[in-house]
Amino acid sequence: MVASVRASRFGCVLLRKFSNRSLLHFLLLLIFVTTFVCADRLPIQFNIFLEKMNQQFGPVRVAVARNWQTMLVQSQNKTEQQKILIVNDFFARNLRYRTDIQLWQQNDYWATPLETLGKGLGDCEDYAIAKYISLRVLGIEDDKLRLIYVKAQIGGPNSKQAQAHMVLGYFVTPNAQPLILDSLITKVLPSAKRTDLTPVFSFNSQGLWANNSNQSVANPTARLSRWRRIIEQTQQEGISW
Repeated sequence: MVASVRASRFGCVLLRKFSNRSLLHFLLLLIFVTTFVCADRLPIQFNIFLEKMNQQFGPVRVAVARNWQTMLVQSQNKTEQQKILIVNDFFARNLRYRTDIQLWQQNDYWATPLETLGKGLGDCEDYAIAKYISLRVLGIEDDKLRLIYVKAQIGGPNSKQAQAHMVLGYFVTPNAQPLILDSLITKVLPSAKRTDLTPVFSFNSQGLWANNSNQSVANPTARLSRWRRIIEQTQQEGISW
């Protein structure tokens, strides 16, 4: 662990000193090829991720994946609040919304970060999953993050229309009011200010919760086949759960 931390700090110092793009990418790869051993960090091997990105989506999208890598490396030593804002902003700038029917010719498809960045497109689940995995890679503990299915009010404050939607919630403590990262708006706001969202259930890699309960009611991979596929496929794309 000490060696990995020292290597990461050394890499960050060098990144500030050199502007050569090839050297930058070499250093980023060097940092991430050596898997982080911190228990709270979701390890990712970017050599595998970039190779698969090139195979499936070509060199243009590899450049976007490298930008994701750069963002993650440069955000390692930020506070959790800063990490949340940086990650939220990254995907707001680098993705455009598309429905699953338009993008995957399926009614409901959950994409991995590699697929989402490879397309540069996604729907609410894809945004939320990519942000969740990014923050886990940055070392935010799993019990502070939940993917939340909600009913989102549409048509204005007096409308009774709602549609299924997914956001990412960040909890400073288990009982805290979460901050909401949402593909519909660029601001990260506390849930009390998102009166247009009604939670239905939430989950992460450890549990599944109904509404706002603090007690997990099921194994998320047993109950959610699409989430199980995300975990299985991302393992083949360089992310170790």
